[in-house]
Amino acid sequence: MSRVILLSMNAEDAVTKCRAAKVGVSAVEAIPAGGVRLVCMSSDGAETMRKKLKSHVIHGDVVRERIRPVKPLW
Repeated sequence: MSRVILLSMNAEDAVTKCRAAKVGVSAVEAIPAGGVRLVCMSSDGAETMRKKLKSHVIHGDVVRERIRPVKPLW
């Protein structure tokens, strides 16, 4: 099972809902067309959030922005 959930809500609301459900969040990434890509710490947590946020889940493929990791300066 995937840890990734695509949601039609803003990042702050998604993280708030995860905290309320005691589900750990690994990453949150904005989707250019609107919404967020939420990565939970576990697949069980992701499944819990899919059930709780059923009406906000985006089905299908979405276009993501390319993210480059920040290189350390040292």
